[in-house]
This record gives sequence, structure tokens and C-alpha cells, in this order.
Amino acid sequence: MCGIFGIIGEYDENQAKSALSKLAHRGHDNCGIIQKKNLFFAHQRLSIQDRNPHANQPFKYENILLSFNGEIYNFKELKESLIKGFEFKTDSDSEVIIASYLKWGVDFVNHLRGMFAIALLDNETLYLFRDRLGKKPLFYLNEKSFVFASEIKALTPFLQKKQINEDALMSYLSFLTPAPPHTFFKGINKLACGEYLKLNTKSRHVEIKKYFDLLDTKPNIITDRDEAIDSLEKLLQESINIRLNADVPMASLLSGGIDSATINAYALKQGVNLQTYTIGYEGYSKYDERENAKESADFLGLKNKEIIISQDDFLKASDKVLDTLDEPLNDPASVPLYLLFENIAKDGYKVVLSGEGSDELFLGYRQYFEFLDIQKASELKHKNWMKNYFKANYSPNREWEHYKRIFNDTLLFRSSGENFTDLQKNSLMKRNVKDNQAMKYIQNYRDRFEASQHENESIWYSYIDLNLFQAEHFLTKLDRVSMAHTIESRTPFLDHKLACGIFSIAPHLRYEDGVTKSLLKEIMTKKLDKKILNRKKKGFSNPYMEYLLSADKLSLIKEVNKQTGIFKTKELDEFLVNASSGGFKQHIWGLYVLSIWINKHFC
Repeated sequence: MCGIFGIIGEYDENQAKSALSKLAHRGHDNCGIIQKKNLFFAHQRLSIQDRNPHANQPFKYENILLSFNGEIYNFKELKESLIKGFEFKTDSDSEVIIASYLKWGVDFVNHLRGMFAIALLDNETLYLFRDRLGKKPLFYLNEKSFVFASEIKALTPFLQKKQINEDALMSYLSFLTPAPPHTFFKGINKLACGEYLKLNTKSRHVEIKKYFDLLDTKPNIITDRDEAIDSLEKLLQESINIRLNADVPMASLLSGGIDSATINAYALKQGVNLQTYTIGYEGYSKYDERENAKESADFLGLKNKEIIISQDDFLKASDKVLDTLDEPLNDPASVPLYLLFENIAKDGYKVVLSGEGSDELFLGYRQYFEFLDIQKASELKHKNWMKNYFKANYSPNREWEHYKRIFNDTLLFRSSGENFTDLQKNSLMKRNVKDNQAMKYIQNYRDRFEASQHENESIWYSYIDLNLFQAEHFLTKLDRVSMAHTIESRTPFLDHKLACGIFSIAPHLRYEDGVTKSLLKEIMTKKLDKKILNRKKKGFSNPYMEYLLSADKLSLIKEVNKQTGIFKTKELDEFLVNASSGGFKQHIWGLYVLSIWINKHFC
């Protein structure tokens, strides 16, 4: 895992090197720079495969330059197929990318299996690629010069003026994170997963295209349950196996759930006994997974280390974490996860396996089943009375919003990360927010779904969550907090072949028995204890609201609002009262994170 950075156009050398240094945490093994007039092309390397200096980047071959962040898990197979037409001088996956590009042009990206953010300069054309499922970030700025980077912090020095992107603010309030292409800094954009950018370095013309979409997978290829389980098991095992290769020490996160246990069970089958890590909270047993994780570790025979977090630890780390993220991201788990990776780094590990993606692919959220049930109400022939009733009887409760959508014939499910509804925003903000206004941020995804061969709404649930909730929320968090400690995080469930495999089976096979992760549980029935398989999901919950209330931190929200006037004072006060009773917790955390960011950059 690494950091990539580049400038096309005029630049100040000192400013460029200073900006690059902001990515040093992404790779301490080497800092490579190629520079000349109107070109600064750089790379911060964390060497995981082929640690030889010959594999350092940027990689140059004839007129081609490459700066690449990630891992290509099938690079050895690709190398064998390319060896007749290219003279390889290293054992790195970077050189394979160049050889693949020379053979297939921009279609080379379709041959890669892995996670990546790629910058490839071929004479007067720059290409930027983000991997299919959004594991690796890629940001860009096209003002005085064209600048790209792995993190926003390396781009902000090149902004002519700092301004808040209103679309980022509104989509953040709706979906916990800015929806692509937006970031909170007006002028700085991000590539969405499965996209690539093409820049003509002379004219500065930019094109953005989609090279991968899960919806291109043909549906209902497999309709038999046993056949589906057999196919998915092979894909899952293969996905985990190829992520066990590294020339540095590896570890794994371990909760009490099925996802991390599955990864470690298959690793053990390959003879790899990973050191595992679990987090716990001092004095808050209801959030604590240590007991469940110990049962999983004992059953599998794993070495497990428990990391205990106190309120003081959480609060001291919060500011560092929010700086690490660069912009507001509404996920309170980012703080304990940051502290967990900090401890893993101290123990010398450079690669960590994690279970992201399983819930979205195997339907692990109970709410998926609830939405499928509510969706049935859309089939009622006579619903005008209900439509008028809901219109006349507003409620801030989420259930009211869901039924209102059904009876208004608007889209029901908009992401598992949906936070403030439009009507909640209209009530709270000093601006007119029309109902369904947030649809503008996900309409392109819905349009793709409706134009595809897929018709089952459960596929829509997985699709929008993988593209927005997972790629822009969970994976953003995972990348930043792991790379803050120079650790590469690998997510075996988010393998594009496994994801395509799931999209190719009859959708009802995932939910027909009403059991969350039914197919995964059946795959692991003979490999894991029943207690692990049937354990109620906790997620990465933590006592963040208890900590904030105890330390009187929420007053910052009102202080910042006095200066910005974004929210109505009375309504904001009423909203914050809910915190003490445990209501609207994630909404309030989102406002707190937003306030810290605004206070830092604009107050």
C-alpha cells in the first residue's frame, strides 16, 4: 500500500514536495519523484511484495510513467501470459501493470484482480483508475494545474480558495459521507469505484468513464441453492487464499461474528495462523466483543490480543482521527479502529485482513429483510387514503418516512447509510430542503439499476450499499485509519469475482428463509461452531455518545452554529436534547464531526 501524487502543469517545487510529505505515512520505505517542467510525478512506497529497491516507483518504461497504490493479486498469472512480449526486470506487480497496458491499452484494468489506485502517464495522456469496489481512494483538482493524490490533505495547498462544497454537505447529512464526485472542499473531486479519468495534458480536457459495473453481471445464472453454495464457497476460498501472500508480517481483526471467523478459518486451512486483534471498552460490556471473540479464537485455535479502550483514549484520539480523515465522515467507529491499528502497528504488522463487504453481499443487515417486507405495500391497489394520511400527519420517525415513500410511489431504500431524511433536514436547516432532494446524489445509480437486467430489489440494496455505504463510507474509514499507521488493509469479501458471483445467482436464494447471511452460514456450517454462526450482530458499536456527554463535548455544535448559522437554533437545541436519552445518536455524531471540521477550516 502506498501514496500516489502528481502535478500536470506549473508548480512550485517546494510546495509540491511539501504536499507530497503529507502522504509520507502511507509508505515509509521509499519516496520517489520524477520531475521536469510542468510535471511532478511521485510515490510514497510501503513495500509488501518484492521489497527490492528495483521495484520502487514511479516506474518508468520508455515514455510511460506509473505511480500505483494497492495490490494486484493475480500479477504472477498475468506475468506468465505477458512474458513473451515484455522483458521483466523485477518481481513487482507494478511492472506487470505497464506490460498489461502495453498489450491491452486502457482495457488492461479489466485483467487486474485486486485493489488499486493507478496513475499512468503515456506521453500527453494521463489516466487515473480507481478499483472496481472502491478500496483505494483517488482525488483530483483541476484549477491552475491538474493535481491528483491518494488523500485530500495533499491537494488542499493547491486550492486558490477554501470553500465548502454544498453538495458534499447535503449528501453527507443524507448518507454519512459525501457522494461521488464530491468532497467537502469545493474544487477537489474524487473518482467513484470502477471509474477512470482521462486527461489530455495539453488541452487539460478531462473525461471520466465507467469501466466496471456489478450490474453488468447477468442475473439468474444459478437458480439452484446447492449449486449457488458450491460456487460461492469456491470463490470465497479463492478470494481469501490470494490475499494471504505477503513478504511482511500479517494479522487479522477478530470480532465475535461470522465474517472474521470465516477469514481465519480459511487462512488456517492454508496453514496460515494469523495473529488476531479484538477491541474492548472499559466499563461498557454491552459494546464489548472480547468474550465472543475469545470463543471464536478458542474454537479456531487462534492467537488473540485484546486492546482495551477507555474514555480518555477515545477523546484524546478523536482530533487526530478527524484530521486523518481530511473531511467529515460520519462513523464513530473510526476512532476505536484507529486506536486498534495503532496497537497493531506497534507489534510490527504491515498487513491486516478485515471482513468488510460481507453484510452487503450476503444480506447481513436485518433491515434488508424489513425493507423487503415494507416493499410489499407498494402493491396495494387502493392506497390514496394512506398517501393523504401520511401527508397530513408528519413524524420524524424513520418508519413514517418509509411508509410515506411507499404510498407516494417514491424510492423506498436509498442506502443503509441513510441518516437525515430530506424532511428532517428541512426542519433543522435554515434553508428550504424539498422532499426527495437527496435523490439527486443516488439517481445515477438507480438509473443504472433500472436499465440493467436485474429486477429484484434486494440486488438494488446490495448495489447501492456497495457503491456508497461501503465504498465511500466504510472503505474510506478503513483506508485512512489503517494507512495512518502505515498498514495495508485487505478485504477478502470485496473481491470482484465473488461479488459478481453473488449478483449472478437467483436473488431470492439470499433471503427466502428470512435468515441474515443464510448462504454464508450454510457455507460455514461444518467449519464454525453454531454459536459463532448464530450470534447476533453487534457491528463495530462503541460508547461514543456516552463519552461525548460525559466530557460535555456536544456544546461545540452550538458554538460553531452561532458562527455559521447553518441550523435553526431552537430546532438544533431540541435535537441535541435527544442525545441524553440515546435518540438520533448517529445524527448527532455527524453534526459533531461536521462542527470540528468547520471550526478548523472556516472559524
